Amino acid sequence: MKTPAFFRRSELAETLWSFRREFLVVGIFSLVVNLLMLTPTLYMLEVFDRVMGSQSGFTLIAVSLITLFLFAIMAFAEWSRSRLLVRVGVRLDKQLNTRVFNASFESALTQAGHNPTQAFSELTQARQFLTGNGIFAFFDAPWTPIYLLVLFMLHPLLGWLSVFFALMLAALSYLSHRLTRESTAGVIDTSTQVNAYIHSKLRNAEVIESLGMLDNLRRRWLNRQVKHILAVSTSQEINQRLQAISKFVRYSQQSLMLGAGAMLVIQGELTTGGMIAANVLMTRALAPIDLITSSLKSFVTARTSFESLEYLLAAYPDRAARAVHGDPQGHMQIEDLVATAPGRQSPILKSLNADFPAGDIIAIIGPSGSGKSTLARALVGIWPHRQGRVLLDGEPIESWDRSELGAHIGYLPQDIELLEGSIAENIARFGEIDPEKVIDAAKSTGIHDMILHFPKGYDTPMGEAGNVLSGGQRQRIGLARAVYGAPTLVVLDEPNANLDDAGEAALVETLGRLKAQGKTVFLITHRTSIISAVDRILLLIDGQIRLYGPRADVLAALQSPATAQPSPAANAPQPA
Repeated sequence: MKTPAFFRRSELAETLWSFRREFLVVGIFSLVVNLLMLTPTLYMLEVFDRVMGSQSGFTLIAVSLITLFLFAIMAFAEWSRSRLLVRVGVRLDKQLNTRVFNASFESALTQAGHNPTQAFSELTQARQFLTGNGIFAFFDAPWTPIYLLVLFMLHPLLGWLSVFFALMLAALSYLSHRLTRESTAGVIDTSTQVNAYIHSKLRNAEVIESLGMLDNLRRRWLNRQVKHILAVSTSQEINQRLQAISKFVRYSQQSLMLGAGAMLVIQGELTTGGMIAANVLMTRALAPIDLITSSLKSFVTARTSFESLEYLLAAYPDRAARAVHGDPQGHMQIEDLVATAPGRQSPILKSLNADFPAGDIIAIIGPSGSGKSTLARALVGIWPHRQGRVLLDGEPIESWDRSELGAHIGYLPQDIELLEGSIAENIARFGEIDPEKVIDAAKSTGIHDMILHFPKGYDTPMGEAGNVLSGGQRQRIGLARAVYGAPTLVVLDEPNANLDDAGEAALVETLGRLKAQGKTVFLITHRTSIISAVDRILLLIDGQIRLYGPRADVLAALQSPATAQPSPAANAPQPA
């Protein structure tokens, strides 16, 4: 029987619920701590009312030793619950970090607008709150009524006075929460925007400097920074105002409690020890409420992080196990393929149909903006906003396990992104490095000799995004990464955009080798010099297939004046 939807917990809540035993043990330790918090009160009562009256040094020593023993137990319980919560935080991170990593990656892949790196900060904030002092207030707060009961036992006036101040602090805590919730969220939001803006611009420092864009970008940054400072100042002003009121209440509470106790002593209704003990006891009774008030900012931040993580994990659930299909053969088909993008009125790709036999090299050509790169991403299964089917060996590409399929796909995007690490690590896709395969991939793209001229050869670190290399070098290393391990399906988006004549000759030789090995290759290009190496050509215009077929037929059709007008059957696959 399925659990009703309104009873289901979120994935994050289920993870926290799995630590219920640990939280129960923390509650037991909190019970011990709070019971032993009565020790100073009882000690004062014994000293002022019994020891001072009897003048017995032996009684004083005995009471002091018992008190020290109870303090040691209390310290051990405090240390134990703190240590247990720290371990809970570590285990929580271990259980969630992989899920958060995968969900953040999927968020970046779908271009959903969510800052993928923010999720790790949110996980850290939630974990730190669970292991910080603020969480103890929620374990200690249930004991406040017990302390108040003891105060009532000392004298009803002291009990009611404590209840009054407890209600005052609780009202301040609630008011603080209501007033700071929006301002704290505004601070977090504006801080995220400022940091993201700075990070994105620093990665393009050379372009900014060379084109004199710094002043213009600084003004835009200042607009965001001013909003952030305003949000911070507003939040701080509210917090400081509430802190001032809270201090007034706390100071008044201590003095009035001491004054009320003194009045009861004068009237003979309370002992001197009871007066001092009552003051300490009320301070302890109100400490959890005071701690909740002081920890409210971190609590709100942790709750915001918790809600954001809940949304992220719900939006990008863990991938279900995919079918194991074995090694692909490279036969590709697209059926009624439509690709869209958020905020765009018309589709990028408009109901495409084509059949791509295994072992062919297909050139995808067309003007800029016709959807070539979108088609390339759809072919490797990474374009998120699409309808229709992309089939690999007759199976939808999304049905393949990505870890299994990744080794059989080579992909070179138009914007080359190399990762921080060595050249060998990048070519080997950061898996276990097979030196023979790495060198073979480098030689097949003509960069082996170039790599050997680097100071550390294949172990040369490339820096973030490969920024120590030229554009042509990055492109050729990206190409070597794409053909590493002889993948069955290779999709190359403008692979010769930054290549010189020698690099393009190496690319043609690579295509010939892939063709000889029976690999299926898609080649997106604007340069006609490489067309001679392909078997088929697909002409894409305005998101539609205008021509598709063998190279000679398409080239002949391109010379015909009738090509300027779309053919009714232009979108249908052409026979070989």
